[in-house]
Amino acid sequence: MKKHLSIGLSAFALAALLSGCGGGATTTTPTSAAPATSAPAESSTSAPAGSAPASTSAAVLSVGQSKAGQIVVAGQGLSVYYFTKNSADSGNSACTGACLTSWPPVTSTTATPTVNGVTGKVGTIPTADGKMQVTINGMPIYYYSKDQTAGDITGQGVGGVWYLVAPSGEMITAPPVP
Repeated sequence: MKKHLSIGLSAFALAALLSGCGGGATTTTPTSAAPATSAPAESSTSAPAGSAPASTSAAVLSVGQSKAGQIVVAGQGLSVYYFTKNSADSGNSACTGACLTSWPPVTSTTATPTVNGVTGKVGTIPTADGKMQVTINGMPIYYYSKDQTAGDITGQGVGGVWYLVAPSGEMITAPPVP
């Protein structure tokens, strides 16, 4: 009985949280190009420092439209990036220490994150603090701390090593269209 009550209350709390997560007009709009894969409803992502953590039962990763074209977004529609100093399928992140202040990892509470429209292979790797960092095509993904709202893509091309992620998992190296 307690387990059923706990599940019911958790579902109710999640529904209440999601109903308050409306957004204003932005330049990134999630699309529903493909159905979400099944994963536990408690999947969540970490938002950049200073932002409230995002939680969603529909999709941890989805597709948004930006000035750079279709991109992968997470959390509250925030853009995600690859770091070119990482190696695919290495199982670790080259962004450590102070790097993580500007480039927080996208994390999940499950090893099989939920996706909507992302066709690249999605997985996770362990972080130094024991969380699960989301990967696409074996590459860890990150937020940029200066992206504060959905539609921001200010991390694109930073230092010549940070780039947006296409839904296919390809790295977007072209500059955004003005």
